[in-house]
Parts: sequence; C-alpha cells; structure tokens
Amino acid sequence: MFKKLLLFFPLTFLYSCIYSQQNEASFHKMLDGMYKNTIPLITVDELKKTMDVALLDTRELEEFEVSHIKGARYVGYKDFKLQSIADIPKTQTIVLYCSVGYRSERIGEMLKKAGYSNVFNLYGSIFEWVNKDNPVIDLQGNITPKIHTYNSKWGQWVWKGEKVN
Repeated sequence: MFKKLLLFFPLTFLYSCIYSQQNEASFHKMLDGMYKNTIPLITVDELKKTMDVALLDTRELEEFEVSHIKGARYVGYKDFKLQSIADIPKTQTIVLYCSVGYRSERIGEMLKKAGYSNVFNLYGSIFEWVNKDNPVIDLQGNITPKIHTYNSKWGQWVWKGEKVN
C-alpha cells in the first residue's frame, strides 16, 4: 500500500502541473483570438511595476462589489459614460480591466476616440490577476478570495480563489 502511495502522489502532482499548463495555454490562446488589438496590452507584471496610473474596472457593478483590484475605480460597461472620468487628464496613463479583457478593450476604444492618449488594456484582466496569485479586495477594502466569474462558462478560466457568479 505504501509503495502505491509513493507512486500516486508524484503522478498526481505531475498531472496537476501538466493540466495547469494546458489550462493556461488554452486561456492565453482564447485571449489572443478574442482581442482586436485596438488598445495596447499591459501584463499583470507590468501593471504591478507601474506608478501613477488610473485603474478602471469596466465590469458590471455586481462584479465589482464581489471583488476588484485595489485602487480600481468602477466605471461599468453597459452604462459607461465619459463624464464618469472627466476628472482624469487625457494624458494620464489609464489601465482598463474586466473579466478577461473584451469589455475593457471596447471601453478603451471609446477613450481613444475621445482623445485619451495613454490607454492600456490589462491582458487577461482580473482573471489573469487572480490566477497569478494577486489579491483582490471587497467593498470594505479587505482582501477576499472571491472572484466574480461573469457566468459559469467564463468561470472555467479562473483557477484560484472562490468563484462567484
């Protein structure tokens, strides 16, 4: 029995590593096919090194209320209005995110059209942020394991935290 356990655990570990890499590769392939590349992308690692940035959450309010990236400002998607960011200078570095980057890219297009010159879309958005072990906070500013997955289909791309939809 002990020999079987010794064989089982390394095989389980190996399988989980391979499965994780396949999931990540599939996620990035999906993202690369979804983006129109109309807005420059910024990676999670690049964002973490960037100072003086306006971080805008383009998800719906119920998603933002579950959790968001610390320092993010809710601007929404369906009801987004340029007036909601009128206080942000048009030369300010702006990083947008949603669940995976589709909605944030659309808002980015609107900002570019309105004359904002330094707009970026967070590659993989909040799903990539969480999958790379970065914290998200709730409305009280407390770190939370919860992440809104938009729906169960999109939830397949979240491997860390507690899924909420």
